[in-house]
Amino acid sequence: MKNRTAGDWFLDSFVYLFLIIMGMAMLLPLANVFSKSVSEEWAIISGKVGIFPVGFQLDTLRQVISSDIFIRAFTVSVGVTVVGTVLSILLTAVTAYPLSKRHLPGISFVMVLFVFTMLFSGGMIPNYLLMRNLNLINNLWALILPGMISVFNMLIIKSYYENLPEALEESARIDGAKTYTILFRIILPLSMPVIATISLFYAVGFWNDFFNPMLYINDTSLKTLQLYLRDVVMDADTSNAANKSLDDLMNMSPEGIRAATVVASTVPILCVYPFLQKYFIKGVLIGSVKG
Repeated sequence: MKNRTAGDWFLDSFVYLFLIIMGMAMLLPLANVFSKSVSEEWAIISGKVGIFPVGFQLDTLRQVISSDIFIRAFTVSVGVTVVGTVLSILLTAVTAYPLSKRHLPGISFVMVLFVFTMLFSGGMIPNYLLMRNLNLINNLWALILPGMISVFNMLIIKSYYENLPEALEESARIDGAKTYTILFRIILPLSMPVIATISLFYAVGFWNDFFNPMLYINDTSLKTLQLYLRDVVMDADTSNAANKSLDDLMNMSPEGIRAATVVASTVPILCVYPFLQKYFIKGVLIGSVKG
């Protein structure tokens, strides 16, 4: 290891300082929202809440998560996220497998077609007309089908497949295994790091999506949690959005209700990440380097 110069120490110090500042810049808004969700109402109304709570109470959070509208929206979002993630990861993994076989005839042309969709899309109005013609307006499948496969995620899995030893498949074929047997019994179990990583990508995408529900869902009973959150944040009269009685709202500020709803909407997806963290970096890095 070579001797470090004063310039090296200065550069390292600058990098660490820059990362700390950027990290704080991203965490401060989250800390402010969390603080408002658990602070006393008088402190929120008077604007005294910053990055630390003023007082402590859980009544606002308790009132928000006990709302019938919140529970229904939460259930819809969980269903869309689970079904969408499972179907998307299955379709993406199966699609990436043949595309990883460069010796197949015409595979380059097929790859061009997939990459083309990353650069150009039909647009919002054609997509809406398509959903309407398929009778998917006010149907939860309209939130799942358009995003079932991401070309970017598919390319990551494809690159991961290309790093697996070809001898595994050759030995399996010698033993009489068919293509689907090789894929589901050998390739996919070995690809759990990248599968877990892409599953997290899909789950976060489905959970945070509010634009598609805003376009395709008009039925109140089918609103997702993010669409409900948007209504709460955008609506000046939070009494309708939170579905609370007048007596409850007398002791709750609209800003506190908004903050509590944001926190309640964010916590579930944060609880999933620790279980996939060990796969996250490994899955992306192995799938991005050839050799």
